[in-house]
Amino acid sequence: MTKKRISAIQMRLIPSYIFLIIVSFISVFPLYWMITAATNDTVDVARGKIVFGMKAAENMRKLLEGQDLWGALGNSFFYAIVQTVLCLLICSLAGYGFELYHDAGKDKLFAILLLAMMVPQVATMIPLFKMMSSMKLLNSVWAFILPSISTPFMIMMFRQNSRNFPTSIMEAARIDGLSEFKIFYKMYMPIMKSTYAAAAVITFMNAWNAYMWPKVVMLDNSAQTMPMLIANLSAGYTIDYGVLMMGVLFCSIPTIVVFFVLQKQFAEGITGAVK
Repeated sequence: MTKKRISAIQMRLIPSYIFLIIVSFISVFPLYWMITAATNDTVDVARGKIVFGMKAAENMRKLLEGQDLWGALGNSFFYAIVQTVLCLLICSLAGYGFELYHDAGKDKLFAILLLAMMVPQVATMIPLFKMMSSMKLLNSVWAFILPSISTPFMIMMFRQNSRNFPTSIMEAARIDGLSEFKIFYKMYMPIMKSTYAAAAVITFMNAWNAYMWPKVVMLDNSAQTMPMLIANLSAGYTIDYGVLMMGVLFCSIPTIVVFFVLQKQFAEGITGAVK
């Protein structure tokens, strides 16, 4: 290919590059504005200042004085991690069973399970609250995680990706005398690690950002999560936007870190890649 032809191709790609740069800037700007707003006072934020200020330490001090930041962070981490671990275990077992074990009624059962995806969360909130109250689980981690440790979407995701799992490995393992649990633990889980990573990212983010259900079942302030803390900062007659953005920044960091650490495995898991 001649240099003239290469230059012509590059010239045709310039509009695409410009478009991608503009879209990238639009996508990243809210994150940049959140970080800069956390370093300015409420007046500068209200005026639309988008450069870094000198109020980060003051905003941090106000946040720590006005709210139980470390308690909310600890609660969110604890609830999200426990929910993620249990959800991955239960949903992967369900998806594994639905796809790799043969039964005449499993497709009908799976179809009924998928119907639950059509029911909005608010429609089940009152019955779930009465159930948690009667079981005396309010203000506990179980009230937070029980409605979400087994979701139709996650089960469907594991079942779809399990179609790429080589069944010949299962047959060889059974001949060698491995139990069904050991086949799942020693063969299925390592091979499906990209699917586990994608499911972990989705589950952790959903648990971390959950607001409505924790607000209903976490009646004690000591059990509040980060989204509940952010809501408290935005309540009242006057809002300190610098402190609010500092709280939002602290709330966003864990999910950003989790996504960037697992982004490669997340992409492979979403596309159904199996190694």
